[in-house]
This record gives sequence, structure tokens and C-alpha cells, in this order.
Amino acid sequence: MDDLERLADAIRRADTAVAFTGAGLSAPSGVPTFRGDDGIWERFDERQFASDRFRRDPAGFWTDRVALHRAMFDEEYEPNAGHEALAAMGRDGNLEAILTQNTDGLHGDAVGAGGERTSDGEPDAAGETETTVLELHGNSRRVRCTDCGNRRDGDPIVERAAAGELPPTCECGGVFKPDVVLFGDRLPDAVLRRARSLARESDVFLAIGSSLVVEPAASLPRLAASTGATVAIVNLEPTPCDGIAETVLREDVTAVLPRLRELTVA
Repeated sequence: MDDLERLADAIRRADTAVAFTGAGLSAPSGVPTFRGDDGIWERFDERQFASDRFRRDPAGFWTDRVALHRAMFDEEYEPNAGHEALAAMGRDGNLEAILTQNTDGLHGDAVGAGGERTSDGEPDAAGETETTVLELHGNSRRVRCTDCGNRRDGDPIVERAAAGELPPTCECGGVFKPDVVLFGDRLPDAVLRRARSLARESDVFLAIGSSLVVEPAASLPRLAASTGATVAIVNLEPTPCDGIAETVLREDVTAVLPRLRELTVA
């Protein structure tokens, strides 16, 4: 039995399996990464997208945000085989939740209407769901009013800003803010509590496509390990958590995750 087969066996036997994903999962879909060669922060100054800049100069923030949004999302991105494999594992009953650092919304697309998607730690829909998708850093496709909290599709708001409405505002008069965690923001308490609770409850914790250096989310694999979970890491580069993992796979996520899913239902 090889490492992947042992991992699949652990997932089949687990009461609770949780996946944690980073930029390395969405990169094969064409979504630009923020760091590294040709990363977004090589072309933009990340300090211009900090929460204090938004509060101090919302019009200037939105001017730069329009350019950033177009650089990142001018193309249509679709879930890749890795996203689809995790969604299938959820439908199979073998994956309780997907915790993601990504803000591209691709996990929600892959899970579809049957899953629960949330950026605030609370369910977006009532009733039974297949797989929870917890967007730790929010969702770039949405905006949220800083006064009334109203969330809506971000594209029309970006277009209003591009047309000169700076900053774009809600009907209540509040300023719209991208529904993401900006530099200087803390992760919402409810989101972090729920993510930590899922990590503690997990019997298997999969860390996929993440460098595991951005805190506090990167501490989740250690939290899972501390409560006895089997930790597996799928990432092309070494991570600070490799030493606590029972399985480390340096493989393409679009190849290894479909194989893992097949093994869990074999």
C-alpha cells in the first residue's frame, strides 16, 4: 500500500475529514498568484490595498482596486480537476468541509448549489448541506456595505467605480468594500472559530496547495495534529508543517486529487 492508498484508507475510516486549500490549487485554473515570479504583488503595491488606506482614502483605494480586479479576473476561470475532486469527495460523504485561503470562489462553483458557502462563519443557507466551503479570506467576487452589511455581486460595483463613482456606495449611503480580508484586517472571529473547530474535530486534515506560512490560517494543520488527526500535505514546495504530516505529496494537485478521490470510493 503506497502513501496515497494509505491516505485514502484513512479518509474512508474517518468520521470527519477536512481539506484546507491555498493558491496552489487555483493556479492550474489560471488564477494569478499573489507572490512569487510574475505574482500580482510584482505588478501592484500591496500597501495600497490595506484596510487603513481604504478608511483614509476610499476613492483612491477603489481606483487601484479596479485595476487589480481587472488584472486578476478579466478572464473567466473555471474549477479544475482538483476542485472537482474535492467537491466529489464531499458528495461521496468523505469530506466534511473545505477551508480555503483563496478568494476566487472556485470551490463554491465546484460544490454547486448543494453545498454551504460562507465567508463569515455562519451558514448562507438553511437546511442540510453536502460540503461546507469556508472562505477564510472572503470572496473577491462580492462587495459588502461597510454600514448596513449588505452583500452583493461585485462586478457591477467595480464597473460603477471604473465609470467614475469613487467610492461606490450602497443605497443606505455606506461605502462598498471588497468582501475580502484586506491587509491590516483580522480574520472575522466567527470564521476563525469555525475553522479551528473543524480542525480540532477532524480525523484527517488535508493541506493542499498552500505554503502554510500565512497566519493564523496556517496554524490549522498543527491544531489538527495536536488533537490526533492524520495530517497530509499536497504541495509542490516544502512547507513549515511537513514535519508533522504523516503523508507529504509533491505532486500536481490536478493529478493527485482525482486519484485520491477514486481510491476513497474504490
